Amino acid sequence: MSLAVVQSLHERRTPLTEDELADFELDVLAEYVLARNAAGLVDSSIRTDTSNLDQVRAWFGRPLWEMEPRDADRYFGRVLREASPSTRASRAQTLVTYFGFLELRYSVELHQLTGRVVECPIDEMNRPRMAVEAQVRIPPTTAEMEQLFTGWREELATCRKFAPNARNYAVARLLADVGLRINESRMLDLADVRWELGRFGKLNVRHGKGSGRRGPKQRLVPLLNGADTLLVWYIEDVLGQFDCNFDLPGVPLFPSERRAGDDPGARLADNVARRALTVAVENHLPSWAGKVTPHVLRHYCASQLYELGVDILAIQELLGHSWIATTMHYVHARNTRIEDAVARGQERAAQRWKGLLG
Repeated sequence: MSLAVVQSLHERRTPLTEDELADFELDVLAEYVLARNAAGLVDSSIRTDTSNLDQVRAWFGRPLWEMEPRDADRYFGRVLREASPSTRASRAQTLVTYFGFLELRYSVELHQLTGRVVECPIDEMNRPRMAVEAQVRIPPTTAEMEQLFTGWREELATCRKFAPNARNYAVARLLADVGLRINESRMLDLADVRWELGRFGKLNVRHGKGSGRRGPKQRLVPLLNGADTLLVWYIEDVLGQFDCNFDLPGVPLFPSERRAGDDPGARLADNVARRALTVAVENHLPSWAGKVTPHVLRHYCASQLYELGVDILAIQELLGHSWIATTMHYVHARNTRIEDAVARGQERAAQRWKGLLG
């Protein structure tokens, strides 16, 4: 029995020419993009990552795997010193993720080609603060939301293209009823509506947002607040008007108007749903024009459930948050909920003292 020959990492390959090094760097970046796509990240997140890497690379002037902590010190301490906290945090997190990719897939090959050991330049000493205060998005009141959706629903009776307008209405209504993200809703398949689960049925959300850009996080979302009735109407009266191959698996719940061909059907685009909501708000709730986004509808759902007395942990599970602190940013108490809670607490305390003193 002979021993296998183990190649030492200290043995370098033939040095690359400048052109070969540039081609190799481009291939590495292309594989990184493919890996992030395989992890389920949406296109906008991948574009943000590549943009961050391009900007750091342009400043550094050399392949990023040559960056060291002192280089990151200069970049974040001087170049991005006046940048917003969110920009600094995003740029740093992208570098951490990219170097994690290099260490997993290219550490041996890079050492053979260049003699360098891949080491992330972001460490505990120079890491920019990652905690960025969430923007407060106070949603419209219940009466205002009813005004929006009532006007939008009545418009469907006379609109020129019923099916796409009814689809856009159903998407927006679903966001407000059960707090989905816009990408979570557009990535739903018809088969993800699980009528047999729970009291009202549930949605199998397969493309939930994972924390720290870790890829999709799956969860089941109950069809609350009349979302079950909404989807029965939509599936029976609207979905069949789209060109989808219902005999194939993977039929999107919210398809686009493009012809399906040999596929189950194309999905609704993110910008189409956003634009439809913007127009509907301008037409039916003009006082909120430019301020109601799909994410504001998610805040509305959380606030309404909280005012109805739903436990904050249940709201966290519904929205798919990893941290309860994130959910608290979504809750906006109206009317006298806080005052009433304090008054009830004081009343209970007074009753206890009354018993002791009596």
